[in-house]
Amino acid sequence: MTESKRADIMDSASDSKEELYEHLPQWLKDRLQWFLDLKFGFFMHWGPYSQWGCIESWPLVEVDEWARPDTLRPWIERGKDIERFKADYWRLNETFCPREFDPESWAKIAERAGMKYLAFTTKHHDGFCMFDTATTDYRITHSSCPFHTDPRANVTRHIFDAFRARDFGISCYFSKSDWHSPYYWWPGAPAPTRNPNYDTAKNPERWERFVQFVHRQVRELMSDYGSIDALWLDGGQVRPPKQDIRMAEMAAMARELQPGLIVADRTVGGPYENILTPEQRIPDKPLGYPWESCLTMGNGWAYRPDDEYKSTRVLIHLLIDIVAKGGNLLLNVGPTPQGALDPVPLKRLEEIGAWMAVNGDAIHGTRPIAPYKQGNVCFTKKGGRVFALILAEDSDEMPPSNLRVEGICPSEGSAVTMLGRETPLEWTRDGDGFRVSIPQETLPCSHAWVLSFRV
Repeated sequence: MTESKRADIMDSASDSKEELYEHLPQWLKDRLQWFLDLKFGFFMHWGPYSQWGCIESWPLVEVDEWARPDTLRPWIERGKDIERFKADYWRLNETFCPREFDPESWAKIAERAGMKYLAFTTKHHDGFCMFDTATTDYRITHSSCPFHTDPRANVTRHIFDAFRARDFGISCYFSKSDWHSPYYWWPGAPAPTRNPNYDTAKNPERWERFVQFVHRQVRELMSDYGSIDALWLDGGQVRPPKQDIRMAEMAAMARELQPGLIVADRTVGGPYENILTPEQRIPDKPLGYPWESCLTMGNGWAYRPDDEYKSTRVLIHLLIDIVAKGGNLLLNVGPTPQGALDPVPLKRLEEIGAWMAVNGDAIHGTRPIAPYKQGNVCFTKKGGRVFALILAEDSDEMPPSNLRVEGICPSEGSAVTMLGRETPLEWTRDGDGFRVSIPQETLPCSHAWVLSFRV
């Protein structure tokens, strides 16, 4: 099938997601199945904006007042003057010097947490490049940034290398929009929205320079940073007809340099949105197409010194809910301006890792199985085995001693075991489900418990 035909199918509201998936080429299906095996990824939003503890990039957009709340100190300190605020934001690169940067420690804690892939923001919408590029001085390796003299200054390379050394998949976040580029926001003209502040149809030469600028940056990332598994493109407003970045050409170039590359042209649709990426939400049911929920551990994507983090139990339950519906969880933590991880996220990751050490078999490499979730019990499958993941209710520290599982039943003669315990549990068929007796002592973990059986 041609790329144009696939685009027509992807854009057709009448086609099911399952049919969209079936029209993908086999090599891409294989790669997406590999991706779906990973289940749990580590997302990192990091850049000079971490110094202000503000939302990444979005405060620069005049109409997006939500990104400049009255609780944001840098906004108040500048008298709520948007031009003054923007000018000082653009100069945050001049004080960004993360001397505590230690990507090996990040990779180690993520591995212990049971994560299998990394997504890192090589460039957010504000245009600051966390990699060494020849296209702009607005980069971490330029002399205007004090960290440029550090041997680790090309942080993207060091991050990708550290995680790849632990066999992580590598997802390269890259914003198609660039509000620092003079070819996107024309200097001297008002730029009130997230879009170009000029008519691209009336200024095709300027827009073409922006397209070439973006293609060059993607070429650098695909050429100089080792094996890349996914190109995760943000800035969904950059799409035809007004912001045609020539995705077919860019994707072909990227895949020539990185064979087998998955492309996530998020929110755009078409043949290059190989992964659906619901943000800060979980679908109600399986989507019938590869997907990952992008969720923050705290309230924001970037580091905030006073952020409120989700509890370990909530995070484990979110992971289980997503995996039971066939998705991946891409969990975000924002490093501090010094380049460290806040102690609270570190503790959460350690505690998730303790749970995953017992129950990871019910997460990694699994697929959904109906009824997916019944009450506080979720289901996954792997080969001939089914897992029933029992979510702790409220403040409970143990499951019910006599539990009825609805909607699915072990096959005759199948043992029912709890992951982390060797002794089989007693069970009996009960209608369309079964009842199981669960010992109330020596439980192998907290927050959720996993039964394994065959159907």
